[in-house]
Amino acid sequence: MSETDRTVLRVSGPEAHRFLQNLVTNDLDRLDKGPVYTALLTPQGKYRADFFAIADDDAILLDVASHQSGDLLKALTLYKLRSKVEIEETDIVVARGLGAAPDDALTDPRDPRMGWRAYDGRASEEGVDWDAARVAAGVPLAGVELDPDSYILEMGFERLNGVDFRKGCFIGQEVTARMKHKTELKKGLAVVEVEGSAPIGTEITADGKPAGTLFTQSGGAGLAYLRFARAVGEMQAGDASVKVQG
Repeated sequence: MSETDRTVLRVSGPEAHRFLQNLVTNDLDRLDKGPVYTALLTPQGKYRADFFAIADDDAILLDVASHQSGDLLKALTLYKLRSKVEIEETDIVVARGLGAAPDDALTDPRDPRMGWRAYDGRASEEGVDWDAARVAAGVPLAGVELDPDSYILEMGFERLNGVDFRKGCFIGQEVTARMKHKTELKKGLAVVEVEGSAPIGTEITADGKPAGTLFTQSGGAGLAYLRFARAVGEMQAGDASVKVQG
């Protein structure tokens, strides 16, 4: 999966804002301040897709991983019912970069270390190591760290400005709110130090017991989904040594 392989959908019509506001995890009333990072969940509160919402005159653009765009378009069309909205795929190209932001570029709302995004036809910055950027900022990627069994709070969406608990209802809200207010997270995504390397998806063990899974790695660090109670001291992932970044 690639951080840069993106598709842009456009949701338009007189009810576009209300339609999306009732579905997604974040508050789209903040679109006038810049891009909003958000997600669509299943009714059971599990991850389905994550994307950026961007105001586009009276419409809303959805910047989503290309391999998820078809499912997202299908899901939104299903939820549309009689809402006065139109949903279509566009040919807009997403530009990205980590250097000085060009004029009219937008800051990535997840973390300033993830740079800028633009939708005006300009070219992306070349030679960027997006894995290194994601690892440093603790940002999961759809199809790698994020999968259909993921819960967004375990994957850092609150830290990454991807969920708002004051906005009102969204699909999967009940489960997500219960995880927020009534339980302590026992598992989740963390940045780890990695000595050596291991294939994405390698099991992490601590004293011979399963402690998690190692995912993206870059420059001696990585992203891992961990059982927090077992993720203590030095752990193993195949031939690599792993410990939680201190």
